[in-house]
Amino acid sequence: MSAPDTPSASDERVTVSDGAIAALVAAAEEGVAFDGLRAVRDGDGDAGYRFETPEVTREGLTESEFRDACSNHPEYVDNWWFFEGADRSPADRDFLRWLESGDAEDWDVATRYDALREGIVRSWGQVAVTAMLGAGGRRYELRHEDDVGTPLPDLDRHEDPLTARELVKHDDRGRYRPLKTAPTLPTGWAFVGLAGRDCTRALDLIYPATVANWHLEREGDLDVDHWRPTMERQTGIYGVIETWDRGDGHEHVEWVAEACCDDSQCLKRREWQYDEETDLDADGGDGVFPCREPCSLVVAAARKWTRLEGEQSRTYEFELTPSEKEQVEAIIDAVADGRVDDIREADIYEGANRYRARYLRAKRFDDEGNLCGVETDPGEEQAPDEEH
Repeated sequence: MSAPDTPSASDERVTVSDGAIAALVAAAEEGVAFDGLRAVRDGDGDAGYRFETPEVTREGLTESEFRDACSNHPEYVDNWWFFEGADRSPADRDFLRWLESGDAEDWDVATRYDALREGIVRSWGQVAVTAMLGAGGRRYELRHEDDVGTPLPDLDRHEDPLTARELVKHDDRGRYRPLKTAPTLPTGWAFVGLAGRDCTRALDLIYPATVANWHLEREGDLDVDHWRPTMERQTGIYGVIETWDRGDGHEHVEWVAEACCDDSQCLKRREWQYDEETDLDADGGDGVFPCREPCSLVVAAARKWTRLEGEQSRTYEFELTPSEKEQVEAIIDAVADGRVDDIREADIYEGANRYRARYLRAKRFDDEGNLCGVETDPGEEQAPDEEH
């Protein structure tokens, strides 16, 4: 992905702060080996420093000469200081390194800094994250991936990462987003000039806990809570979900996962299964960040489905033409896939077209809203839905 149209990307010369050099002088007492940089004080004398990169080796340096070597090879010192010298959490550190090189760990410092001058773009869900060299060192820009080609002046510009909390509450149609990792992130904004910590903070507000869980997974420490133990912990009105197992080979959980955990519904990659020994066949998605447990939306939906699945099946007889049967199927598919708004009013050949649906309703529904005049509970009074 190419860098977005932004004035932040630059070809500025890298400079290293006095604080970073002083920190490396102190760290050389114990020895430093990081991304091709080696710095060590070999002896107690005045000329006991060694400074080494893949391009140069200098030994027997005084502290003043060592500091000069740092200033003359700023990229290596700046790189060490950014990732090792700064007070940064392991998750933030690994994430910011991943932004620069992805899984290409063999990228050397010179190659990465050349790429940073152009701007390196990675996708995090629907967010395009650009790492670049700007005033004062590395800077980061966040925007919706659909806005990568949009000129920065045409976007709402933000610099405070805390504004992300309000920014992503609603989708582009103004509807509240109960699931923060749903693929409904609004467009039209950009966070610019962010420092590393502010970059991860903004992403944590856009997609809560995703950086932390991504890091835990890479370290082999992700604590996954599977379906069965999670449901066994439910209490109160949600305790009914635990009764859903009826020896059906967890088929109902497959339906839940297929309905809620597809890439079209959630950008996380589902790592939870039925239990520790039993995997689900439903696709878990391809997201870059993992889902470690059934979320609150899945639990709430499962409660409703638990109650609905408690009903006994009945046989209904409807009279439909073959085209009308296919139209009912097309309507269900369109609603389930979220394509209803994409179907144009003039596209009469689409089964879920609004006018075709209205025609089917006019033809096949009675005044009470019954399909083909067939009552749901003939001879019985319909019980009200407890949810309403």
